[in-house]
Amino acid sequence: MKALPVEPTGSSIKIGSRLRVARQGQRLTIDQVAEMAGLTKGFLSRVERDLTSPSVATLLTLCEVLSIEVGELFTVPETKLVKLEAAPRISLGGEGIIEQLLTPRTERRVQLIRAEIAPHGAGEAELYSMDCQVEVLHVHSGHFTLILSEERMELQAGDTVTFPGREPHSWINPSPEPAVVTWTLVL
Repeated sequence: MKALPVEPTGSSIKIGSRLRVARQGQRLTIDQVAEMAGLTKGFLSRVERDLTSPSVATLLTLCEVLSIEVGELFTVPETKLVKLEAAPRISLGGEGIIEQLLTPRTERRVQLIRAEIAPHGAGEAELYSMDCQVEVLHVHSGHFTLILSEERMELQAGDTVTFPGREPHSWINPSPEPAVVTWTLVL
């Protein structure tokens, strides 16, 4: 059987930044890692900036020092794009609100919800909570009132508030103008 000739693409895999992130994540200096791996600081610096490629043996040593699997350096991160016009509509309750899920439905770490609230639109009459760790509310335009069990927060464009996800709350757009907000739910 004849082998199919494969021409190289000319694109190289950039592992240097991933090595740097692993090193920094462990709060190690470039000097410390170079010493533990038996390398010079200058060589390791060039590797981290993708100016030179380490040998397989050196790469294995670096991965051992950094306690990472070699395969992690070559894994392509999963990236998913959700365009606003294609974002699915959802309904978490309330009146005068159009909500869209801006993160993929399969995302299990965080959800980003964009909401357009009509003038005087309002959330549930009774306070409710979300099943998440943290909620972040950002007001893009208009005015927005966040109602918590102990206080009311009057927000305007540019304001952001963070609170525990299980904190009972509701909301209202108190103005005669529409408002646009995003809710970020950390699951």
